[in-house]
Amino acid sequence: MFLSAFYIYLWTMIVVAVATFITLFFVEAGYGILRTDKWGKTINNKWAWFFMELPIFAAMLILWLCSPHRWNIVPLVFLIIFQSHYIHRTLIFPFLLKGKSRMPIGIMCLGISFNILNAMMQGYWIFYVAHIQGSEALFVRVIHEGGSWFSSWQFILGTCLFISGYIINLRSDYIIRHLRKDPNDTKHYFPKGFMFNYVTSANYFGELVEWLGFAILTWSVSGLVFFIWTFANLVPRAHAIYKRYQKEFPEEMKSRKLKRVIPFVF
Repeated sequence: MFLSAFYIYLWTMIVVAVATFITLFFVEAGYGILRTDKWGKTINNKWAWFFMELPIFAAMLILWLCSPHRWNIVPLVFLIIFQSHYIHRTLIFPFLLKGKSRMPIGIMCLGISFNILNAMMQGYWIFYVAHIQGSEALFVRVIHEGGSWFSSWQFILGTCLFISGYIINLRSDYIIRHLRKDPNDTKHYFPKGFMFNYVTSANYFGELVEWLGFAILTWSVSGLVFFIWTFANLVPRAHAIYKRYQKEFPEEMKSRKLKRVIPFVF
């Protein structure tokens, strides 16, 4: 992929993200608490998440292995940080899920498609584009800084945000998983505690912080585009969940005055 074509690809992804953001305020992605039969055939939730997250985990490894710069310390650390999220999402998170929930196959396929496209964005920039001498990146290129990049404000701030978001996401998922005590229980419960004291979708807030941190610590356009996509996907969904909670738990919602996904803001 030539450099100019890569940037066209990134701009195209931004345009599609904006369109997705607008669309999701009118069309609810039918999985989890918002699942409906109109999305068609379904698959066990555990396996849906596994199959959905596996491609990006595998594709990033392949792009790294094929890169002549794979042992450069900066991209290697970027890879480890990125894969720390997807090791959990692929091999741990799906099999911690309780109950017999299902995900529409169509939603799973959309997730697989995006994850492959995202692997191309992140992996191609980290392992290939950032090594092109003289390339005019929209953000400052960092690969040739070597180990000194690890003392930069971008890496320190971004890593702190990534770790904070990761912890928020993990803790919030834990709270959601333990809302149902009985595996056969299909009722919905109102999450409380930790960041759920501020927003109804604390797990999504964690992911937003996480990928904002990744965009900063890599100081890359690709990382920024991933954050834009995360925002475009999760903020409308958090809004839909907020409305669902208003219907199912009106007293809780009135008394707690929670925001949707960004504490004190939205």
